[in-house]
Amino acid sequence: MNKTLNQKAWFLVLPVLVLVAFSAVIPLMTVVNYSVQDTFGNNQYFWAGLEWFGELLEDDRIWGALWRQLMFSAIILCIQVPLGVFVALNMPKKGFWASFCLVVMSLPLLVPWNVVGTIWQIFGRVDIGLLGYTLSSLGIDYNYTSDPVAAWITIIVMDVWHWTSLVALLAYAGLQSIPDAYYQAAKIDQASRWNIFRYIELPKMMGVLMIAILLRFMDSFMIYTEPFVVTGGGPGNSTTLLSIDLVKLALGQFDLGPAAAFSIMYYLVILTISYVFYTVMTNMDKKEG
Repeated sequence: MNKTLNQKAWFLVLPVLVLVAFSAVIPLMTVVNYSVQDTFGNNQYFWAGLEWFGELLEDDRIWGALWRQLMFSAIILCIQVPLGVFVALNMPKKGFWASFCLVVMSLPLLVPWNVVGTIWQIFGRVDIGLLGYTLSSLGIDYNYTSDPVAAWITIIVMDVWHWTSLVALLAYAGLQSIPDAYYQAAKIDQASRWNIFRYIELPKMMGVLMIAILLRFMDSFMIYTEPFVVTGGGPGNSTTLLSIDLVKLALGQFDLGPAAAFSIMYYLVILTISYVFYTVMTNMDKKEG
């Protein structure tokens, strides 16, 4: 007996397709169009082919920004993932304090990005900021506006403060999904705390940790507002990440062609590294299973 296919269901999906087309596909095609053209104003465009891509690949400034971006994302992941898991393991599981901790952990995630940058810009100032003034009073030479190391420490600590809660909340959700029977069996077997974490908690958290790592990588690799507000990419170019360099090229110099090519290459790098992360972690999860 042949089943009758109801094609009317596509009308329910149509609004979503239209929304995605206007918010993603059409802007992407516009960027692709700009990336292969050159303009001298007056809405006159000339075919440039892959010229901008070639120039960007030979630009040492772009490679420097890419290296700084990769280093920033690597540092962020190495700090936030273990720290978030540690916080989740030590949070109360039930009762009033569990709810209280969840609310407190959620607060940094509610602060807008530009406000986070403004808070830490003031917080780290030597003249009026609590952090900068305290370190200066202790005899520590700290000035994120002139010292590249201090600038890096500031934006890393700022991002850790802002986003570690996300990893902790996801890890906590994974822990809450573990049945009590697993812990009871471990208690009967007199398993150590490390063995409980290694063989019970960590495997059960792998799914949410995979999501956390992917989200934190993509967010850290695309970060712009917070470091730009705090350091503006300085001192010098020490904290000029890819996103800051792209905005300077697009809005500062108004080079639409190179900026469009830059953004496409930026997008492809994020997509490629995210796919590698996902593939590696999926294979690890299958081996653990």
